[in-house]
Amino acid sequence: MSEEIKNENQTNESQEAQEAMSQVAAVKKGDIVKGKIIKVEQDQAIVDIGYKYDGTIPLRELSSVQIENADQAVQEGQEIELKIVTIDDNKEKLVLSKRSVDSEKAWETLQQKLDEKVIIEAVVAEVVKGGLVVDVGVRGFVPASMVERSFVEDFSDYKGRTLRLRVKEIDREKNKVILSQKDVLDEEYEAQKKDIISKIEVGKVYEGTVQRLTQFGAFVDIGGIDGLVHISEMAWHHVEHPSEIVKEGDKVSVQVLKVDPEKDKVSLSLKATQEGPWEKAEKTFTTGEIITGTVKRLAGFGAFVEIAPGVEGLVHISQIAHRHIATPQEVLKEGQEVKVKVLDVNAAEKRVSLSIKETEEAPAQTASSAPSNYSSRPERSSNHQKELAGNENVSLSNQGLSMTLGERFGDKLSKFKK
Repeated sequence: MSEEIKNENQTNESQEAQEAMSQVAAVKKGDIVKGKIIKVEQDQAIVDIGYKYDGTIPLRELSSVQIENADQAVQEGQEIELKIVTIDDNKEKLVLSKRSVDSEKAWETLQQKLDEKVIIEAVVAEVVKGGLVVDVGVRGFVPASMVERSFVEDFSDYKGRTLRLRVKEIDREKNKVILSQKDVLDEEYEAQKKDIISKIEVGKVYEGTVQRLTQFGAFVDIGGIDGLVHISEMAWHHVEHPSEIVKEGDKVSVQVLKVDPEKDKVSLSLKATQEGPWEKAEKTFTTGEIITGTVKRLAGFGAFVEIAPGVEGLVHISQIAHRHIATPQEVLKEGQEVKVKVLDVNAAEKRVSLSIKETEEAPAQTASSAPSNYSSRPERSSNHQKELAGNENVSLSNQGLSMTLGERFGDKLSKFKK
């Protein structure tokens, strides 16, 4: 090859290199550029932005939420916008950020969604204490109380789920975004309520989920509508607070007592689906059985003793003690535990007759305590009969006694008359 041709080739190569360099984008730190993902590794992604060397997106710059692998944020061949974090031509080091671009766009979009009350979708990235973290361009937080309409005890299986959310609060300075799925579900619930309530049947038993508790009862979702189980319908026995019987999230069977479409109210009963205490009592207690109960109330005529939840029997005042008492309070007090004997069970009339004294041995009678009549004093009566038996003028029978005396005195009187 001649020297002339060689120089010509070098000139052409130089021109091509200059042309290529002229086509390379001139970039600097902070620029927003477009790039194509050419390789995805575990902890980073390699991207071509048309510069003289490729750039990298570290794992921390791929997403606003914590991710374990780069492929959770980008895929090979994907074209995205990136922000130049650092550039060092000497070391051919170009660091880019997808997170920064997404974040800038997200704040504007989220504010618009908040103003317009638009529903957005987001995937749960993390389950943390107090709620869920989602990626909405920035780190979004869904408090536990705003995830579902009902209480959720364990969120461990929520990671990876797609939620339908409404933006509740934005604070860009604090990098704070609060979202709610419950708001979306509540709105849908209200829209469907009329249709659902029209299909509910009085007397029918439904499976439901306890939504929330109040002092006066529990609200139960029976398929898209909440009904109230009043505290008086929680159980057959007395209940101080609904939390004694159920907790939020519990699955329960309830019977519909009443439906009021105009007020969107449904009255439910938990106890109506359970065997009543009197039905149990008839099967459980038998006449003559001795059991333990608790004195619940005292009245002038006796004491009411609870022998099972919701079942009270009456111990009449005459059945409290072997001795005579003026009032039950002389020997009993409310809350006292006592042994009682079942005298009678009438489940149909919800009545149980009980006795305390028949569980105790009767005390021995003394002379001073026994009544002063012949029938109750056999020893004296016997001696008196023996005394009369020695007299030929007296019959031991009452009738004989009357007639014999009459006859004897009649004979004597007749002599005086003569």
